[in-house]
Amino acid sequence: MLEWLLTKLTAKGVFVYSNKSALLLDMNSTFMFNEDNFGIFEDFSEYYHKIGGVLSKEAVNEAIRSAYAYLDIRYPDEEYRHSFPTVEKAIKNTVDKNFSEEEISKLVTTFAKHEAGSIPSEYIEALHRLSKKYKLAVVIDIWAPKKYWLNIFKESGIDMLFSASSFSSDHGMVKPSPKPFELVIKQLDISKKRCLVIGDSIRRDLGGASAAGIDCVLVGGAKHAKALRCYKNLLELSNELY
Repeated sequence: MLEWLLTKLTAKGVFVYSNKSALLLDMNSTFMFNEDNFGIFEDFSEYYHKIGGVLSKEAVNEAIRSAYAYLDIRYPDEEYRHSFPTVEKAIKNTVDKNFSEEEISKLVTTFAKHEAGSIPSEYIEALHRLSKKYKLAVVIDIWAPKKYWLNIFKESGIDMLFSASSFSSDHGMVKPSPKPFELVIKQLDISKKRCLVIGDSIRRDLGGASAAGIDCVLVGGAKHAKALRCYKNLLELSNELY
């Protein structure tokens, strides 16, 4: 009977996570979805003109698509792992025209709008629930400045839940570098053994966590032998953690 109970509790994660007190969360496809809207049918000028931009539709779409291609090819390149370019640099390096700084700023905001996704209400609830038991932090790769996402966090009511954060657009370090994870752990002032990384990417989240010496679980359907556990989504994991 005791052996059966221990097996059941272990299966539910009672012992697996008993020493964890901080969760380091990825964002895209972990608790934010429908991000990276850069498809060939997107008209980026619609939002750009809403925020007061004066460039032509053709110029805007060319600038955003060129900047995206510039960054996309560099994102997996190890050469740029600790010096990933900004969206502003990508625009300036790919557009021949001399856009004013004001218009470049609007293009960057437009890029951010299409890069960002949305946070479903059930995931907002899960984050609030987890924050009652664990310290929460985020380790996020984004290409545009973080301001747009911070506004989404505030509107969603989760902006005060995170005790530490790493946004790659702040410092140019992208996963699977271990450095963003180490930066957050330093902010939390907590041992790696008490931390758990949660993400959907084997290469970026599991790879970066493993390089930093931190346990990692995968969500979103990804599976790998090095992951502590694998789950359908964050909601399923939160049921075990809380």
